[in-house]
Amino acid sequence: MPGLAERQTAHTASSILAAIRRWPETATRALRYAASEATEYRRVSALFLRLLALIYVAAFASLAVQILGLVGSDGILPLSDYLANLSRAMGPERYWHIPTLFWLNSSDLALQAAPVVGCAFAILLFLNVLPRLCLVVTFVLYLSLLHAGQVFMNFQWDYLLVEAGFLAILLPGRSRILVWLLRWLLFRVRFLSGASKLVSGDPTWAGLTALNYYFETQPLPNPISWYVQQLPHWVLRTGTAATLFIELVVPFMILLPRPFRLFAAGATVLIQVLILVTSNHNFFNLLTIALCLFLLDDRALDWLLPWRRRAESDADATAPTPGIGKSLVLGGLGVLIVFVSCVEGWELLAQRHAPAWAAAVAGPVGATRLVNRYHVFPVINTQRLEVIIEGSRDGKHWREYSFDYQPGDPARRPPFVVPHQPRLDWMLWFVWDRDPMSLAWFERFGERLLENAPPVTALLAKNPFPGEPPRYLRITLYRYRFTTREERAATGDWWVRTEIEPFWPLAWFERPARG
Repeated sequence: MPGLAERQTAHTASSILAAIRRWPETATRALRYAASEATEYRRVSALFLRLLALIYVAAFASLAVQILGLVGSDGILPLSDYLANLSRAMGPERYWHIPTLFWLNSSDLALQAAPVVGCAFAILLFLNVLPRLCLVVTFVLYLSLLHAGQVFMNFQWDYLLVEAGFLAILLPGRSRILVWLLRWLLFRVRFLSGASKLVSGDPTWAGLTALNYYFETQPLPNPISWYVQQLPHWVLRTGTAATLFIELVVPFMILLPRPFRLFAAGATVLIQVLILVTSNHNFFNLLTIALCLFLLDDRALDWLLPWRRRAESDADATAPTPGIGKSLVLGGLGVLIVFVSCVEGWELLAQRHAPAWAAAVAGPVGATRLVNRYHVFPVINTQRLEVIIEGSRDGKHWREYSFDYQPGDPARRPPFVVPHQPRLDWMLWFVWDRDPMSLAWFERFGERLLENAPPVTALLAKNPFPGEPPRYLRITLYRYRFTTREERAATGDWWVRTEIEPFWPLAWFERPARG
């Protein structure tokens, strides 16, 4: 008779063979479990889609009132010229690298229609009318506008909306994989924003003084920014340290079990609300807060919003559990997204190119903007420099161009803008640095002012030359700072501005004489 050792060996071998025979069934069960969540995220998903719909409405409406001035035929960077240049420089691959419906029609009518149609479908999405169709249409239209907008749409909140909108298309349905991918997106946004602050070597983050400058030097301050800037330095230093903690440590809790995720949700929402109150960052913070829903579950949502328990008719209420085929597709998509995002993150943090084999996969995906790198304010300016534009018909009498949302007149109160993003005003914040990309569009902007191009002058607070355009423009660099409490009490001004110098190399524009 076989001994004990032989019997144990035989038993072990038979167990292994049985496990091998059962592996397809086991794998299927595991994949179904990973892909399905019963009703645990049903109401969370439905609420997220409604919030996403409202964010889409804000984003499309914001573009509708400025798109012609930015990239229309008489705008700063005409889309038709941009696409024509791409056609001459690239072959059929241009459709992959610049995926936009405007390849079919780049007229002003098409540019006007796209955000209007996007708003309409976003409203239908909010009303839960054909949600999947609405998600596809809003995603395709916003992706098209992102590429059409060129430098004016080259912002991380635009990328985040495209990436979240793409994942949301697959969301109606009970998929744990999609929930995890949305958490992964939130993790990347938060952690990469914090890590990039350290990698940049910026002394204000390393020395915990970033918030001593941020509220004054951010692109578009609001009135509360002035009050926060007056806080004691130790309070602002503590806030800087808390920001780094929430961006570097808390994101890892997003990937941990439920109690950690709930803490991460609370901390992330708190800092996003504080940013909303003290800054004008369009819909970016609102979208980040919406993504925090996936750190909760239906049980937590029922506790926070008890009336949601009755909303059984929500978009995801009757969605079936995904089958094995859909689970395999979602699993493959998840692997691709994680791989590409890891490559993008490594390049950002290591500040070097990925190996050729990794770039060959990540490059084409990244070009579509379906996976992106995020690095919010890795460097803080320690002074606020602004370019002031003045026009003249005779070279002697000058009138200043004013903008709705830039500081401009020191006596004017900084405005509240959220969720609108005035893209021209925002882009003017970058010009002082004399980056070649900024100088290129800024020069075109000056030429349009000399033409009095109606779509462009409509982006201004007031056109000082409503009839005949100016003959000359001059650009001067100014330093702005918030007034102190004493200065504001004495003058009523919000800002103090000091002239520095002519803004070289674009200090002067002259309209060519006719004939």
